[in-house]
Amino acid sequence: MNIVIIGGSGLIGKQLSTLLRERGHAVTAASPSTGVNTVTGEGLSEALAGAQVVVDVTNSPSFEDTAVMHFFRASTQNLLAACARAGVGHVVALSVVGSERVPDSGYFRAKIAQEALIKAGPVPFTLVRATQFFEFLMSVAHVGTVGNTVPLPSAPLQPIAAADVAAALADAALQAPLNGTCEVAGPEAVPLDALVRRVLQARQDPREVVLDENALYFGTRIDERSLVPGPGARIGQTTLDRWLAEA
Repeated sequence: MNIVIIGGSGLIGKQLSTLLRERGHAVTAASPSTGVNTVTGEGLSEALAGAQVVVDVTNSPSFEDTAVMHFFRASTQNLLAACARAGVGHVVALSVVGSERVPDSGYFRAKIAQEALIKAGPVPFTLVRATQFFEFLMSVAHVGTVGNTVPLPSAPLQPIAAADVAAALADAALQAPLNGTCEVAGPEAVPLDALVRRVLQARQDPREVVLDENALYFGTRIDERSLVPGPGARIGQTTLDRWLAEA
């Protein structure tokens, strides 16, 4: 099968490319570094020539509200139009568990806009919604740091290893389009404050995590249901302890 990965040079894209090639498929990893820009449309037609499946794992370079909305709208519109012209039979897109439950976040509003465009678009699709990656937990600590403390709420996250997300995307790419959404999450739901505390301790980071139910997650409030998956989610195999030991 001929598969194009949009965002193929990123954290997920690199691992996904490797998995699909190991399964014997022809993979094109497309990104601005290879001359493919979904926001402008540059290089899309050439990259998608002969593609049967396209996997979109792009992410906005800016999380500012206006910029991130522009990125996902323009990128998705250009990609869907190019896929339709090229006769692509299946678009798989990576999204985020709980996006509709965090409406105060400009990033999550942009992901919902992306999903809506794909659902209304001309190409059969599968939306794979993932929980937060283990690889990004240090960013949560950095953004929330105040002096030498990290105030965080106890709202649960069920984070997942990027490798397990890539595996779920690989399976989705090789199956028939769902024309719907599936979820993938890590094996353990943990209060956010306890989760970041474990990561900092494993990294021997001296910052102290302080429980504060009024603290924000990337500028927005979350609760016990905001970012955890629903019933039937695919559960990744990598535990946080295993990931910390191997990272």
